[in-house]
Amino acid sequence: MYAGVVVMASAVGVLVLGLYALHRLTAVAPDSLNVLPFESGWAPEQHALSRYHVRWYLATLLFLAFDVEMLFMYPWAVVVAQVGVTAVVEMFLFLAALFAAVLWAWREGALRWV
Repeated sequence: MYAGVVVMASAVGVLVLGLYALHRLTAVAPDSLNVLPFESGWAPEQHALSRYHVRWYLATLLFLAFDVEMLFMYPWAVVVAQVGVTAVVEMFLFLAALFAAVLWAWREGALRWV
């Protein structure tokens, strides 16, 4: 019953191992300067994790919050007429929670750029 699955799994395993062996036999050792993580082979002038100010991470989190809001609102718009007032109340509660989060971020200074 499972003979086909076993044959397929072993064929895939042999194929993966064969491709890995072929890569190891034909790979050329790269120049150490060209394998740096950024800048296309230029010597880095600063650490990769210290390139951006922390305020950009806060802006990214706010963007993701509003992006997820749209992810919830599109299907809601499709079914709001079928569900009725309950769907409208639930969406306004969700938007109120999101608005409270934005007010908290504003109060904490996450939206200040200076």
